[in-house]
Formats: sequence, C-alpha cells, structure tokens
Amino acid sequence: MSMLSRIGVAIEEDLLARFDEHIGKLGYENRSEAFRDLVRAALTEAAAQNDKEMAVGSLTLLYDHHVPQLSGKLTEIQHESESKILSTMHLHITHSLCLEVIVLRGRAGELRALAGSLGSLRGVQHAKLVIAGAGELQ
Repeated sequence: MSMLSRIGVAIEEDLLARFDEHIGKLGYENRSEAFRDLVRAALTEAAAQNDKEMAVGSLTLLYDHHVPQLSGKLTEIQHESESKILSTMHLHITHSLCLEVIVLRGRAGELRALAGSLGSLRGVQHAKLVIAGAGELQ
C-alpha cells in the first residue's frame, strides 16, 4: 500500500450530511474510504473514455432466444472477438429469455464497440457494459 496523504476539503453542511447518510447505508465506516472509492471510480471512468486505454469489464445481455437467427449472430460476433472475451455465463431466465454475462478485457474503445454490436441486435432487450478497471492495466 502506498503512503497516505492528508487533505482538507471544504463542503457545505447539508451536502456532507447527505454524503454521510449515503455512505452509512453503503456500510462505510469512515469518510476517507468512501472518498478514496469515489476518486478511484472517477479516474476509472475518465480512463475508460480513452479508446486506447486497456480495460476490463462485463457486458450483461438480456435477450429473447426465440428471435430468428439471434443466437447465431450473438455467437458469431463473440467468436470474432474471442481475444477480448475472458469468460461467459449463460442463464435461462424464462422459457424465452436468456441472460448472458460476458467478462471482457481489451482497449476501452474495442469493448464499447463490441457491446454496441451485440446490444444493437434485434431481440436483445437489455445491454449494459460496465468498465470496472481502466488505465492501470498496462
């Protein structure tokens, strides 16, 4: 672990009260760790906006597997992107709905493009890419 530095932050009382209430509900024991997590999240988000940064994340898809040719298209696109796919999990939610979670690693721009390719297919009802780490993966 690196050395800690102390900083001072001026913040409005009502905003601080709302922050304390929020982090309390999340289970934080102190403001410092919550603040560090906010900073990490902001830096990850900023790095993820750079198409060239290496990133890891997950893509969640909810789709109707009864839509003609959808399963084949999903499989074809994933095979074309196999170097970016670390793992997949496929669940049958109902008779017609499937949930797929795909764990990804690659350039942030490539991950967004892959998410767009899969999420825009007819029959995909939900597609959400979450980039969990970016920038520090070089």
